[in-house]
Amino acid sequence: MTTHPSLTQIDRYAAGDPGLDEASVWAIEVHLEDCADCRARLAASTTADARSLIERVAMNLDHELAKSPAPAGRVRSWSVLRQRWLVGTLLPWLAMTVAVLACAVLLGELWVGRPSLVLLVAPLAPLPGVAVAWHRRIDPAWEVIAATPAAGLTTLLRRTAAVLAVVIPALVLAGARTGVSLALMLAPCLAFTAATLLLGTLIGVRRAAIGLITAWTLVVIAPSLTTARIPAVLAVESARIWALAAVVLTIAAFLRIDGFRRIAQHD
Repeated sequence: MTTHPSLTQIDRYAAGDPGLDEASVWAIEVHLEDCADCRARLAASTTADARSLIERVAMNLDHELAKSPAPAGRVRSWSVLRQRWLVGTLLPWLAMTVAVLACAVLLGELWVGRPSLVLLVAPLAPLPGVAVAWHRRIDPAWEVIAATPAAGLTTLLRRTAAVLAVVIPALVLAGARTGVSLALMLAPCLAFTAATLLLGTLIGVRRAAIGLITAWTLVVIAPSLTTARIPAVLAVESARIWALAAVVLTIAAFLRIDGFRRIAQHD
Protein backbone atom coordinates (compact mmCIF):
# COMPACT_ATOMS: atom_id res chain seq x y z
CA MET A 1 0.00 0.00 0.00
CA THR A 2 1.52 3.34 -1.05
CA THR A 3 -1.26 5.75 -0.09
CA HIS A 4 -0.86 7.29 3.34
CA PRO A 5 -3.93 7.70 5.53
CA SER A 6 -5.03 11.28 5.90
CA LEU A 7 -4.55 13.22 9.13
CA THR A 8 -8.30 13.07 9.67
CA GLN A 9 -8.28 9.28 9.40
CA ILE A 10 -5.34 8.97 11.79
CA ASP A 11 -7.05 11.30 14.28
CA ARG A 12 -10.25 9.25 14.08
CA TYR A 13 -8.26 6.02 14.50
CA ALA A 14 -6.41 7.42 17.53
CA ALA A 15 -9.71 8.55 19.06
CA GLY A 16 -11.33 5.15 18.50
CA ASP A 17 -14.07 6.68 16.35
CA PRO A 18 -16.84 4.02 16.06
CA GLY A 19 -17.81 5.49 12.68
CA LEU A 20 -14.53 4.31 11.15
CA ASP A 21 -15.39 1.08 9.32
CA GLU A 22 -13.48 -2.19 9.77
CA ALA A 23 -11.85 -2.02 6.34
CA SER A 24 -10.30 1.36 7.16
CA VAL A 25 -9.18 0.17 10.60
CA TRP A 26 -7.39 -2.84 9.09
CA ALA A 27 -5.86 -0.70 6.35
CA ILE A 28 -4.47 1.85 8.82
CA GLU A 29 -3.03 -0.88 11.02
CA VAL A 30 -1.29 -2.64 8.13
CA HIS A 31 0.09 0.67 6.86
CA LEU A 32 1.41 1.63 10.30
CA GLU A 33 3.53 -1.52 10.39
CA ASP A 34 5.78 -0.21 7.62
CA CYS A 35 5.47 3.56 7.84
CA ALA A 36 7.44 5.33 10.59
CA ASP A 37 6.11 8.74 9.52
CA CYS A 38 2.50 7.70 10.02
CA ARG A 39 3.37 6.10 13.36
CA ALA A 40 4.79 9.46 14.40
CA ARG A 41 1.56 11.14 13.25
CA LEU A 42 -0.42 8.65 15.31
CA ALA A 43 1.69 9.37 18.38
CA ALA A 44 1.10 13.08 17.90
CA SER A 45 -2.66 12.47 17.58
CA THR A 46 -2.81 10.68 20.92
CA THR A 47 -3.72 12.88 23.87
CA ALA A 48 -1.55 13.13 26.97
CA ASP A 49 -4.30 11.51 29.03
CA ALA A 50 -4.47 8.58 26.61
CA ARG A 51 -0.70 8.10 26.70
CA SER A 52 -0.75 8.19 30.48
CA LEU A 53 -3.54 5.63 30.55
CA ILE A 54 -1.67 3.34 28.15
CA GLU A 55 1.46 3.55 30.31
CA ARG A 56 -0.52 2.70 33.47
CA VAL A 57 -2.23 -0.25 31.74
CA ALA A 58 1.12 -1.51 30.45
CA MET A 59 2.67 -1.28 33.91
CA ASN A 60 -0.28 -3.10 35.48
CA LEU A 61 -0.16 -5.81 32.82
CA ASP A 62 3.58 -6.29 33.31
CA HIS A 63 3.02 -6.57 37.06
CA GLU A 64 0.18 -9.08 36.71
CA LEU A 65 1.99 -11.16 34.10
CA ALA A 66 5.12 -11.27 36.24
CA LYS A 67 3.30 -12.75 39.23
CA SER A 68 0.85 -15.01 37.35
CA PRO A 69 1.96 -18.50 36.32
CA ALA A 70 1.56 -19.45 32.67
CA PRO A 71 -1.71 -21.29 32.00
CA ALA A 72 -1.66 -24.98 31.22
CA GLY A 73 -1.03 -25.90 27.61
CA ARG A 74 -4.47 -27.45 27.19
CA VAL A 75 -6.25 -24.34 28.41
CA ARG A 76 -4.10 -22.13 26.19
CA SER A 77 -4.86 -24.27 23.15
CA TRP A 78 -8.61 -24.03 23.77
CA SER A 79 -8.31 -20.27 24.23
CA VAL A 80 -6.57 -19.95 20.87
CA LEU A 81 -9.23 -22.09 19.21
CA ARG A 82 -12.08 -20.13 20.79
CA GLN A 83 -10.70 -16.66 19.96
CA ARG A 84 -9.47 -17.43 16.46
CA TRP A 85 -12.12 -19.78 15.12
CA LEU A 86 -15.16 -19.33 17.32
CA VAL A 87 -16.47 -16.85 19.84
CA GLY A 88 -19.30 -17.13 22.32
CA THR A 89 -21.32 -14.36 20.66
CA LEU A 90 -21.57 -16.50 17.52
CA LEU A 91 -23.32 -19.36 19.29
CA PRO A 92 -26.77 -17.72 19.62
CA TRP A 93 -26.73 -16.82 15.93
CA LEU A 94 -25.71 -20.33 14.91
CA ALA A 95 -28.39 -21.78 17.19
CA MET A 96 -30.94 -19.43 15.61
CA THR A 97 -29.88 -20.54 12.13
CA VAL A 98 -30.28 -24.21 13.02
CA ALA A 99 -33.67 -23.46 14.62
CA VAL A 100 -34.86 -21.61 11.50
CA LEU A 101 -33.87 -24.55 9.31
CA ALA A 102 -35.69 -26.93 11.65
CA CYS A 103 -38.81 -24.75 11.48
CA ALA A 104 -38.51 -24.64 7.69
CA VAL A 105 -38.46 -28.46 7.61
CA LEU A 106 -41.51 -28.65 9.88
CA LEU A 107 -43.50 -26.04 7.96
CA GLY A 108 -42.57 -27.72 4.69
CA GLU A 109 -44.17 -30.94 5.93
CA LEU A 110 -47.31 -29.08 7.06
CA TRP A 111 -47.72 -26.84 3.99
CA VAL A 112 -48.13 -29.41 1.27
CA GLY A 113 -48.00 -27.91 -2.21
CA ARG A 114 -45.94 -24.91 -1.17
CA PRO A 115 -42.35 -24.28 -2.33
CA SER A 116 -39.70 -25.82 -0.07
CA LEU A 117 -38.87 -23.31 2.65
CA VAL A 118 -35.56 -25.08 3.23
CA LEU A 119 -34.58 -24.47 -0.37
CA LEU A 120 -35.65 -20.83 -0.18
CA VAL A 121 -33.72 -19.97 2.98
CA ALA A 122 -30.64 -22.15 2.31
CA PRO A 123 -28.67 -19.38 0.53
CA LEU A 124 -29.16 -17.07 3.52
CA ALA A 125 -28.36 -19.62 6.23
CA PRO A 126 -24.70 -18.64 6.87
CA LEU A 127 -25.14 -14.88 6.48
CA PRO A 128 -26.25 -13.96 10.04
CA GLY A 129 -23.23 -15.78 11.46
CA VAL A 130 -20.87 -14.22 8.91
CA ALA A 131 -22.29 -10.76 9.66
CA VAL A 132 -21.36 -11.05 13.35
CA ALA A 133 -18.16 -13.08 12.88
CA TRP A 134 -16.10 -10.05 13.83
CA HIS A 135 -17.81 -6.79 14.63
CA ARG A 136 -16.87 -4.05 17.06
CA ARG A 137 -20.34 -3.88 18.68
CA ILE A 138 -20.74 -7.64 19.12
CA ASP A 139 -17.34 -9.25 19.67
CA PRO A 140 -16.16 -8.63 23.27
CA ALA A 141 -12.55 -9.19 22.16
CA TRP A 142 -12.75 -6.70 19.29
CA GLU A 143 -10.29 -4.21 20.81
CA VAL A 144 -7.72 -6.93 21.53
CA ILE A 145 -7.98 -8.40 18.04
CA ALA A 146 -7.98 -4.99 16.36
CA ALA A 147 -4.77 -4.05 18.21
CA THR A 148 -2.90 -6.61 16.07
CA PRO A 149 -2.44 -5.49 12.45
CA ALA A 150 -4.56 -7.47 9.94
CA ALA A 151 -5.79 -9.80 12.71
CA GLY A 152 -9.39 -8.81 12.06
CA LEU A 153 -9.31 -10.06 8.48
CA THR A 154 -7.79 -13.39 9.51
CA THR A 155 -10.32 -13.75 12.30
CA LEU A 156 -13.19 -13.00 9.92
CA LEU A 157 -12.09 -15.73 7.49
CA ARG A 158 -11.55 -18.28 10.25
CA ARG A 159 -14.90 -17.61 11.86
CA THR A 160 -16.63 -17.70 8.49
CA ALA A 161 -15.21 -21.20 8.07
CA ALA A 162 -16.52 -22.06 11.56
CA VAL A 163 -20.00 -20.79 10.59
CA LEU A 164 -19.99 -22.94 7.46
CA ALA A 165 -18.84 -25.94 9.51
CA VAL A 166 -22.10 -25.65 11.47
CA VAL A 167 -24.47 -24.53 8.71
CA ILE A 168 -23.49 -27.06 6.03
CA PRO A 169 -24.23 -30.18 8.18
CA ALA A 170 -27.52 -28.57 9.22
CA LEU A 171 -28.42 -28.07 5.55
CA VAL A 172 -27.43 -31.66 4.76
CA LEU A 173 -29.78 -32.94 7.48
CA ALA A 174 -32.58 -30.62 6.37
CA GLY A 175 -32.14 -31.68 2.75
CA ALA A 176 -32.16 -35.35 3.68
CA ARG A 177 -35.39 -34.84 5.61
CA THR A 178 -37.19 -32.89 2.89
CA GLY A 179 -35.68 -34.54 -0.18
CA VAL A 180 -34.34 -31.26 -1.55
CA SER A 181 -31.30 -31.49 -3.83
CA LEU A 182 -28.16 -31.06 -1.75
CA ALA A 183 -26.29 -29.39 -4.60
CA LEU A 184 -29.13 -26.91 -5.08
CA MET A 185 -28.85 -25.89 -1.42
CA LEU A 186 -25.11 -25.88 -0.87
CA ALA A 187 -24.09 -24.11 -4.09
CA PRO A 188 -26.23 -20.99 -3.42
CA CYS A 189 -25.20 -21.10 0.24
CA LEU A 190 -21.50 -20.96 -0.67
CA ALA A 191 -22.15 -18.39 -3.41
CA PHE A 192 -23.90 -16.04 -0.99
CA THR A 193 -21.13 -16.47 1.58
CA ALA A 194 -18.48 -15.55 -0.99
CA ALA A 195 -20.62 -12.64 -2.23
CA THR A 196 -20.89 -11.32 1.32
CA LEU A 197 -17.12 -11.33 1.74
CA LEU A 198 -16.63 -9.77 -1.69
CA LEU A 199 -19.11 -6.97 -1.04
CA GLY A 200 -17.64 -6.63 2.42
CA THR A 201 -14.45 -5.27 0.89
CA LEU A 202 -16.53 -2.36 -0.40
CA ILE A 203 -19.23 -1.64 2.18
CA GLY A 204 -18.39 -3.81 5.19
CA VAL A 205 -19.40 -7.42 5.83
CA ARG A 206 -22.34 -6.61 8.10
CA ARG A 207 -23.92 -4.23 5.58
CA ALA A 208 -23.28 -6.71 2.76
CA ALA A 209 -25.00 -9.53 4.65
CA ILE A 210 -28.01 -7.39 5.55
CA GLY A 211 -28.31 -6.16 1.96
CA LEU A 212 -28.20 -9.68 0.49
CA ILE A 213 -30.70 -11.02 3.02
CA THR A 214 -33.09 -8.17 2.28
CA ALA A 215 -32.74 -8.43 -1.49
CA TRP A 216 -33.21 -12.23 -1.56
CA THR A 217 -36.24 -12.02 0.73
CA LEU A 218 -37.96 -9.37 -1.38
CA VAL A 219 -37.01 -10.63 -4.83
CA VAL A 220 -37.16 -14.42 -4.36
CA ILE A 221 -38.73 -15.64 -1.11
CA ALA A 222 -41.77 -13.35 -0.97
CA PRO A 223 -42.82 -13.80 -4.64
CA SER A 224 -42.25 -17.56 -4.40
CA LEU A 225 -44.53 -17.90 -1.38
CA THR A 226 -47.12 -15.66 -3.01
CA THR A 227 -47.25 -17.61 -6.27
CA ALA A 228 -46.63 -21.02 -4.63
CA ARG A 229 -43.94 -21.77 -7.23
CA ILE A 230 -40.22 -22.42 -7.06
CA PRO A 231 -38.44 -19.47 -8.74
CA ALA A 232 -36.36 -20.05 -11.84
CA VAL A 233 -33.16 -19.19 -9.98
CA LEU A 234 -33.70 -22.30 -7.83
CA ALA A 235 -34.78 -24.67 -10.58
CA VAL A 236 -32.96 -28.01 -10.74
CA GLU A 237 -30.99 -27.02 -13.84
CA SER A 238 -29.62 -23.92 -12.06
CA ALA A 239 -27.40 -25.97 -9.71
CA ARG A 240 -24.44 -25.84 -12.11
CA ILE A 241 -24.80 -22.09 -12.54
CA TRP A 242 -24.81 -21.61 -8.75
CA ALA A 243 -21.74 -23.84 -8.43
CA LEU A 244 -19.93 -21.80 -11.07
CA ALA A 245 -21.02 -18.57 -9.36
CA ALA A 246 -19.71 -19.86 -6.03
CA VAL A 247 -16.29 -20.60 -7.55
CA VAL A 248 -16.10 -17.25 -9.38
CA LEU A 249 -17.21 -15.23 -6.34
CA THR A 250 -14.76 -17.06 -4.07
CA ILE A 251 -11.87 -16.33 -6.42
CA ALA A 252 -12.99 -12.71 -6.76
CA ALA A 253 -13.23 -12.36 -2.97
CA PHE A 254 -9.66 -13.57 -2.52
CA LEU A 255 -8.44 -11.31 -5.32
CA ARG A 256 -10.15 -8.40 -3.56
CA ILE A 257 -8.80 -9.34 -0.15
CA ASP A 258 -6.61 -6.22 -0.17
CA GLY A 259 -9.83 -4.24 -0.10
CA PHE A 260 -9.92 -4.92 3.64
CA ARG A 261 -6.51 -3.29 3.99
CA ARG A 262 -6.96 -0.21 1.83
CA ILE A 263 -7.92 3.14 3.18
CA ALA A 264 -11.44 4.14 2.15
CA GLN A 265 -11.43 7.17 -0.15
CA HIS A 266 -14.11 8.92 1.93
CA ASP A 267 -14.18 9.34 5.69
